[in-house]
Amino acid sequence: MSKDIVKPATLPGFLELLPQDQILFNEIKDVIRKTYENYGFVPIETPLIERSEILLAKGGGETEKQIYRFTKGDTDMALRFDLTVPLARYVAQHFSELTFPFRRYHIGKVYRGEKSQRGRFREFYQCDVDIIGNGRLSVIYDAEIVSIIYSTFKNLGFGNFTIRINNRKILNGFFGSLNIEDTTEVLRAVDKLEKIGEKGVISELSKLGLSNDTSHEILKFVKIKGTNEEKLASLKALNLTSAMFKEGIEELEKVTEYAEAFGVPAANYSIDLTIARGLDYYTGTVYETFLDDYPEIGSVCSGGRYENLAEYYTTQKLPGVGVSIGLTRLFYQLKEAGLLKEDSPITFTKVLVIPMEEKFNLNAIKVANTLRANGIVSEIHFEDVKISKKLSYANNLKIPYVIFIGEEETENNKVSLKDMKSGVQKLLELEEAVKIIQEQLAQNS
Repeated sequence: MSKDIVKPATLPGFLELLPQDQILFNEIKDVIRKTYENYGFVPIETPLIERSEILLAKGGGETEKQIYRFTKGDTDMALRFDLTVPLARYVAQHFSELTFPFRRYHIGKVYRGEKSQRGRFREFYQCDVDIIGNGRLSVIYDAEIVSIIYSTFKNLGFGNFTIRINNRKILNGFFGSLNIEDTTEVLRAVDKLEKIGEKGVISELSKLGLSNDTSHEILKFVKIKGTNEEKLASLKALNLTSAMFKEGIEELEKVTEYAEAFGVPAANYSIDLTIARGLDYYTGTVYETFLDDYPEIGSVCSGGRYENLAEYYTTQKLPGVGVSIGLTRLFYQLKEAGLLKEDSPITFTKVLVIPMEEKFNLNAIKVANTLRANGIVSEIHFEDVKISKKLSYANNLKIPYVIFIGEEETENNKVSLKDMKSGVQKLLELEEAVKIIQEQLAQNS
């Protein structure tokens, strides 16, 4: 009776990479991790699955539509849809065990049941970094986040990128001067300016009940031009009486001043009054980061300041500031744009040890053990196939060196080292072979 074969396929919205791309993906993830750690952030891990009441504490809406929710026995649970809500729960739960300001990074997968489309994923990595205060948190940390974004993208090899900065207090204060009571939806409409254009924003504002004159006042405001200093001067010149508006300007001014002190070049950050961030928990500074030469990719890093991270889980006031890099989407878009290096390794192996016959297997194991003890990544090809197939294996994986163990090598207590690039093969003492490999790998690193 023939067996039914299930067609192998992944679900839509789930990215799966071949080893060469996965190695490159991991390299990018490691650069981000090392940059975060260089600023003194510590890692945390939270479960992929949380109680649904934790994830939905703020209310349903879009979140409830997008989460993967299920029950097991009497437990109602769901897959996390971001890393911020689990952070809020984590800080509230471990409050007495943490030292504040608490500097944490978290790199992990999140899940959203979004409509499947090219470049959008239902399972994806986020790389989050946040600073959480106990009761208060200096706005200077907002400037440090600018420095962290800058260092991360410089370390990833990008030169031309801009961190666009704004402050929600400025927007809310200005909207208040126009007698707009519910500012949340107006903020969301303004945040779409780059995607839907001025006519689209005016249409959305009209649906919210705003007059044509008010809509144009908003567009005129967010399009204030000039250098950072000129934009700040223009904002002050409006002479609005709103305390919130004035506080927002003071904070934005301090963030730009300290960003310079952190060594962030002026070319890499800019005040942009169109940046609003659609999420309503942001209360102050907000950030969006764009690659200047590839604007079609959109924002590659975003975040902001929130005044009360864990208000649904504790009475403690826990203000914070942070940003997130959507690594899966970023990797996919960089690959689509041809911006990723094509010569990334297919394997970590540097030496393939080939025993010429089964009787030389034990000797081959000893040689591989010696290589690994000297920091050289090695593997052994045990299959009983022709030597040409074993060499093809090394060539297909771009393994730079092969060591043969046969009759002559065993009798002379030596190894035959073959440089796969030059084709040169030498009979050597193992110690000498190790030294040559180490020197060559050091030169090529």
